[in-house]
Amino acid sequence: MHGTVDRGASTLRGAWRNGTLWPWCLAAVAAACGFAVATVFHPGYLSADSNTQLWQALGDEPMNDWHPPVMALLWRLLIRITGDFSAMAAVQAAVLWGSLWALARLTWRRTDSRALSLAVLAVGFAPHIVNLTGVVWKDVHLAYALLAVFAIALTVRELPPDRTRTRWALLALGVLFLAYAALVRKNGIPAVIPVFALLVLAAWPAPGRRRWLAAIGVFAAVVVAANGAVSMAAAPLATRVYAVIPVDDLVHVLTPAQVRTAAEQAGASQDMRERLVAAATDCQKRHITSDAYLQCYPQAEPFDVTYLDRHADVLVRMWTQQMPRHWKGYAEYRARVFTKLLFQSNQRFWDGTRVNAGARLHPEVKREPVNDTLRFALRNYVTGFTRDLPMLFQGWFWLAVSLVLVLRRRWPGPYTRELRLLGGSSLLYILAYLPTAPESNYRYVYWPALSGTVALALIAIAAVARRRAAAAGRFGDPEVSGARSAPEAPQAGPREDADAVV
Repeated sequence: MHGTVDRGASTLRGAWRNGTLWPWCLAAVAAACGFAVATVFHPGYLSADSNTQLWQALGDEPMNDWHPPVMALLWRLLIRITGDFSAMAAVQAAVLWGSLWALARLTWRRTDSRALSLAVLAVGFAPHIVNLTGVVWKDVHLAYALLAVFAIALTVRELPPDRTRTRWALLALGVLFLAYAALVRKNGIPAVIPVFALLVLAAWPAPGRRRWLAAIGVFAAVVVAANGAVSMAAAPLATRVYAVIPVDDLVHVLTPAQVRTAAEQAGASQDMRERLVAAATDCQKRHITSDAYLQCYPQAEPFDVTYLDRHADVLVRMWTQQMPRHWKGYAEYRARVFTKLLFQSNQRFWDGTRVNAGARLHPEVKREPVNDTLRFALRNYVTGFTRDLPMLFQGWFWLAVSLVLVLRRRWPGPYTRELRLLGGSSLLYILAYLPTAPESNYRYVYWPALSGTVALALIAIAAVARRRAAAAGRFGDPEVSGARSAPEAPQAGPREDADAVV
């Protein structure tokens, strides 16, 4: 018996010394961290948007496409499996920390450093990342889905040639995450495109034109099929929520008198003309610079979610008739809203479960309130950093990071191409808000903040690993990144980048 115990202990010590045990230790640490974060946020912080989707997920309200039906359907599935609406916030934490574990494992294999691999996990506790981890928002879902694809792509790249089944399984999982990201955020397509390219390049380092076309076709088919399946399953009411954008532009660029004239020219009804004029007047009087439809536009009681669907054609016609004539005012207004998004983002910390005035908090949420002690502890942590390091919560900083990631030709470490594509995803996502930003909100730059933080962490880790290797007299060695560097991915042609040296 003692001999068996001794052999077991000897085996564990050997596994610890040679490093085979450390990825499992990282997994345990990531699981513990994810559980701790999920506990702080339990049962999930809900905004008015997510509260509305909870009503739909529980079947207490008909679904509509004002918010993504795919998210409500996922929530419904989780509730049916677990019986608890808090499962959504727990899944968010699991996806984030699972992705960070995959990146930490790759860092360990390349650097042979336990400290550097743990540094990757520390990203999850960064104040500008953990602040929204348990908030049930489509912006958070987009960010974590894209991060998961990034982690999958790097894992696929490092797989040995004989792991064919694993490679294809991971690629399929990555495509599913990408399709979900494309469906969960209406303006998330620009951010999805570079990450899709990253996944393709992980599978085939030098794909030809046919392979690119085939990959694009498969991905497009998956997205279309997924969208069709969601529509069939949810049968959501049409809202054409995009019409809030022309409402914003019209009532802020035109004067109330010009709004009335424009509405008459576009064939708007008398009631619609009066509401548009009232919205322009009210926004001007209260100095409201954005989100006019929800802040200034006279609404029916109860809120009519299909109103825009019935009037979208008139609003679009008004916009196309008037904005070319008032292009200077339009450019000035959009520049004003975009710069406010970049420099004055609000809602850096969502303080628990709230709803807007007039909205209904679901009884399930009332029965399971958040833990005030943990909420206040997290709020103190986050708001302390908003005071001391405010740029972490501002769009201009992450816009600058994404620009640097894209423009620099080479980064330390083996992931130059991947980091540039990650920066491209963030850059396109931020720029997509230039003509569409409804208001100034930190959650709109959450994906750039997450991707930028991960990119900066990987760059810093590679720089430290290179410095350590140089100090050890191994600089220039093909395996300078560490003794546990992973085997190369299968080659479909010469690698585009020759920066496999950290």
